[in-house]
Amino acid sequence: MAETAVQRETVLSLRETIARIEDRRLPGIARAAKVNDSAGFRRDREGSSRRKVLPLGIPRLDDVLEGGLPLEGMTEIRNGETRDAGAAAGFVTALAVLYQRMRTEKGHLAPVLWISQALASREAGHLYAPGLKSYGLDIKRFLFLSARTVKDALWIAETALQVPVFAAVVLEIRGNPACLALGESRRLHVRARAGGVPLLLFRQAGEEEASSAFFRFQIKPAPAGERPLPDGLVLCGSIGHPAFHLLVEKSRGYAPADICLEWNAHDRRFYPIEQHQSVALQRGAQPANSVDPLSASAGRSSSAESVGRLLAFSRAS
Repeated sequence: MAETAVQRETVLSLRETIARIEDRRLPGIARAAKVNDSAGFRRDREGSSRRKVLPLGIPRLDDVLEGGLPLEGMTEIRNGETRDAGAAAGFVTALAVLYQRMRTEKGHLAPVLWISQALASREAGHLYAPGLKSYGLDIKRFLFLSARTVKDALWIAETALQVPVFAAVVLEIRGNPACLALGESRRLHVRARAGGVPLLLFRQAGEEEASSAFFRFQIKPAPAGERPLPDGLVLCGSIGHPAFHLLVEKSRGYAPADICLEWNAHDRRFYPIEQHQSVALQRGAQPANSVDPLSASAGRSSSAESVGRLLAFSRAS
């Protein structure tokens, strides 16, 4: 137990030292702990080299991300198992929508480039244009490239990062290939920062490993809520907005942070699930189309059990 505490203290000390060297502010409790620091941590210079960020509007998450998503440089998103690739792809697409919307509002062309390794597409499937459109992405400003090998995908990504016209570049690869080690990720990160383009490294079914990315997220699917109705109730048995369980594996925070989010394609933003609940659920009201229990059968003294709730799907025939 004591050995674990010593190791943790060593990691925290190293993070503080790196933050001082890079002249970066520390998030959360680190800021409060360093108010009266006499070891050279100068708070008056915190904003002098602050990164350009895109706030997500969720204080708890923005604090961990030091203000929001990086507008230049690399962010890594991974899913641990192939069955979670759909959820991770949905999260990456949502981030691309946010980047594209911000650039479009500033009057830029804002195309999004998605580079996919052929093996990744074979394992988890291809993107679906109508689905991307309903998700909030402008598919007229979306480019998809399928690369045969990881080296081809890396070459395309490095070349694209030199063109600052892209709102975001997504690099989707399968697993942990040897040709994308720490040195290669460092080169991609430097290219992205120099070009002023956000790079989303989507590692499909990849393991946690050393990376030069600002942040690394692990994405898992989360249970979706029921679809809210205009009157504040919910549609019983329906499927609501896409939901994600996000674990921040790499950040400047003292400990990993996890949060459940849902993506609202109409608003084009994330909401924390524990806070963005419908009025009906908050007040404990009944769903709009709840099912009444069946009446007792003839010759039976007790009533039949409730059939539960019905799914909102039309009949096949």
